[in-house]
Amino acid sequence: MSISLRGFQPDPDDMPVITTLDQLADLAAADPLLYLRYSKGPAADAVDGPSRDYEANITLPGLSATTISPEPWWRRPVKDWVARRICKYSDLADEDGRFAWLLTGTMVGRGPDHEPLLADVRPRARLSSDVLTEAERWYHQRFDVGNDSRHRSA
Repeated sequence: MSISLRGFQPDPDDMPVITTLDQLADLAAADPLLYLRYSKGPAADAVDGPSRDYEANITLPGLSATTISPEPWWRRPVKDWVARRICKYSDLADEDGRFAWLLTGTMVGRGPDHEPLLADVRPRARLSSDVLTEAERWYHQRFDVGNDSRHRSA
């Protein structure tokens, strides 16, 4: 199965670069169908094909991504949501040439961790390392990191 990547540049350096968390929050607020992905980039994903569930040894019907735009019920600033989403998966950026980039596409299902699976992917931009650093700092300032619902009894 191949993943259709429309309008991508073969080199990640050719993608527009988001340089601030505020800039990213503005994009996320304007486009509810914007997603975040950590990989070697659109060109590599076009060659490698869709994501895999290695635990179950299954090829998924699209590229796994995470939402970057806030849910309608979110009452805090968009910047808070965006920073949190970046930080939840930022460890993936440290693996063998992967980086954070933004994309849109058609959701064709959900992966084993409930993540959106996308086809007809359209790359939008990549995130600079400064955005990742700023997001981590913002996240730790604005949240009680580690105190999530998994650590509370009902």
